[in-house]
Amino acid sequence: MRIPLAKYGAGQILLFGGVSLVGAAVTAFVFWYVAPLFTIGFLFVLYFFRDPSRRIPEEPGVVVSPADGKVVEVGEVDEDAFLHAPAHKVAIFMSLLDVHVNRVPCDGRVEALVHRPGGYHNAATDAASRENEALALVLADVEGRTRILVRQVAGLVARRIVCDAAEGDRLVRGRRYGMIMFGSRLEVFVPVEANFEPAVGIGDSVRGGETVLGWFR
Repeated sequence: MRIPLAKYGAGQILLFGGVSLVGAAVTAFVFWYVAPLFTIGFLFVLYFFRDPSRRIPEEPGVVVSPADGKVVEVGEVDEDAFLHAPAHKVAIFMSLLDVHVNRVPCDGRVEALVHRPGGYHNAATDAASRENEALALVLADVEGRTRILVRQVAGLVARRIVCDAAEGDRLVRGRRYGMIMFGSRLEVFVPVEANFEPAVGIGDSVRGGETVLGWFR
């Protein structure tokens, strides 16, 4: 089965592909045993930028995972930066082996996009949530009643956050909207007052656009 590649990685694929071909050609005649390493490296880049299709749930009132990975945090927090209210928080850690294309968790209008510069702590830690480089996307008119926050957070080796959404865009559940290069974290915040019920727990594996994170009641 053909697995498409993410459009966000076109530049990196071409760059690594060129370097790999040149490296393999040069070393093949001098250090032949090194040449396969270039091929392996290029194959890993292709694997990292894979973008498989997903079955997006159609039932109303659900929020789907914005990323592949493992749930590392579920709980209630005070989200004072954007929602200004107590909120359910679900955080997902993406390892280097996970699909890194990010998807919209629910229908809504992009109310705000805010970039935060920062450090590069391990994306699985609380420090990453507080201090790492991040891009916050606020969706309004979710289910016609609330706003939610989706935050892309760079990780230990991640150096580029990509988001192709713009303020005012009307996004639909499951739509691809960006990715984070090489290991990272996605966080979803839903106001407690919106009667949202999380459906995942810490340690659960999730698939972007497909796994239901919770329901509005």
